[in-house]
Amino acid sequence: MSKRQSAKYKISRRLGENLWGRAKDPVLKRQHAPGQHGPAKRRGKMSDFGLQLRAKQKLKGYYANLTERQFRRIYQEASRRKGDTSENLVGLLERRLDTVIYRMGVVPTPFAARQFVNHGHVKVNGRRVNIPSYQVEVGDEIEVREKSRQMNMVMEALKAAERTVPDYIEMDEKALKAKMTRVPTFAEIPYPVQMEPNLVIEFYSR
Repeated sequence: MSKRQSAKYKISRRLGENLWGRAKDPVLKRQHAPGQHGPAKRRGKMSDFGLQLRAKQKLKGYYANLTERQFRRIYQEASRRKGDTSENLVGLLERRLDTVIYRMGVVPTPFAARQFVNHGHVKVNGRRVNIPSYQVEVGDEIEVREKSRQMNMVMEALKAAERTVPDYIEMDEKALKAKMTRVPTFAEIPYPVQMEPNLVIEFYSR
């Protein structure tokens, strides 16, 4: 298990929010920051920079806590494209293969989705793909490999009622296949907490 995966709930505790909307997130019981001095820390009024940094940490943390280098690269690609940069940013994040797998509901967390793709359990258009950052195109067929469909994690995730498949993903639950029908707008993405991609753009535009 990676350090990022083992420490995932420290992220939500540090931010003070149930970042992935999970019923067993420790932040629901311990809303203070992690660490020895967490309970004693007071959250004062944030500066504009602090608000921008927090918005970046939330969005980056939500997508399996991407590294700063990965996240900056996605921002740079979003800024190069025509249109609204914040919409481009979340669109690129939602088109990641591990994000699509998470949206399909076949794994419990974005961290599990990244590992699931890395271990070769996913096909795109009939070809095995093990790169979590792979950019899914509209109309691509994403499926869980037949040998992987009976994994306990997959079966338990499908039974859980924590999340529903969003409208921009067409899901065949029996075959565990899906298609992204369109790149979602920010308003369509089912974030369980408030995200502010506009502040993320401001952070990198300084």
